[in-house]
Amino acid sequence: MNMKICVLPGDGIGPEIITQALRVLSALDLNFELTEAPVGGAGYRALGHPLPESTLRLARQSDAILFGAVGDFSLDTLPRELRPEQAILGLRKALNLFANFRPALVYPELVQASSLRPEVVAGLDILIIRELTGDIYFGQPRGIRVLENGEREGFDTMRYSESEIRRVAHVGFQAAAKRGGRLCSVDKANVLDTMQLWREVVSAVGREYPGVELSHMYVDNCAMQLLKNPKQFDVIVTGNMFGDILSDEASMLTGSIGMLPSASLNEHKFGLYEPIHGSAPDIAGQDIANPLATILSAAMMLRYTFNEAGSAERIEAAVRKVLAQGFRTSDIFEPGTRQVGTRAMGDAVLAVL
Repeated sequence: MNMKICVLPGDGIGPEIITQALRVLSALDLNFELTEAPVGGAGYRALGHPLPESTLRLARQSDAILFGAVGDFSLDTLPRELRPEQAILGLRKALNLFANFRPALVYPELVQASSLRPEVVAGLDILIIRELTGDIYFGQPRGIRVLENGEREGFDTMRYSESEIRRVAHVGFQAAAKRGGRLCSVDKANVLDTMQLWREVVSAVGREYPGVELSHMYVDNCAMQLLKNPKQFDVIVTGNMFGDILSDEASMLTGSIGMLPSASLNEHKFGLYEPIHGSAPDIAGQDIANPLATILSAAMMLRYTFNEAGSAERIEAAVRKVLAQGFRTSDIFEPGTRQVGTRAMGDAVLAVL
């Protein structure tokens, strides 16, 4: 099987961490066809747009995307449609990447790195599934208008159709069925009409999965429970805005945002795979960024798009062994461990493989 991968390093530390993930992939006995293209700030500088047409065309012709990060402080004054971050939104919408998988996993060796007590986070393994192409981020109408009294007013529209809710609910139930059999749907049905529909549709879909225990939770309570008792959760499914906030909160339970991968999938298992951290331009080029989230994103790509679970498990096992051996980048370093740079961490994973 020839696996066609669109490689989009992006900005900041993106090229550095993507390089290490590609080194790991190259160590596997698999056939990859890798093609690189500019995106984000790099896309704007090269071709005048954060998501150049040639880059989008390459993505459509590939089986999966391995994505670094986008964001460039020097371009923040551009019109919103030309800012680097619009690249990822554009890819999600154009490729219908509606289901975002964000695992929050605490490795035994990193329990002390969490800001919560070890007994609260030890053994934590949550999967947050975030709907990615609807909600307030894409709803229309939106904009800034001038009222009759001359005052400006900003407005965005939260909206979901039944079909949008139903398809991500199925993804959530199917994921829970393969894990602990528990799905928590997070909404704000006590206040928002959109979320009342969300709860009704998720409940209806739940009747098709009698083996999965469904619960509902308001988003504000979920935010509190993630800090109070995060291990009560198995799989969480929620909308775009709530999922954005809650998945970032959950990521910090693990000790470092530099450890967590993600996958954004469409109904055909085409996926965009990326670390959840940003482009970190302040440390770009210094060989100190943590590449493990990107390496683990590559493992997710092998599992979800290419059905290469064995190879994915090899990479994940190598990362666990490297951590057990005491290797640490600066974001997860603690006394008694061995601090290494970006490339040296890649070397360590390769050595285990």
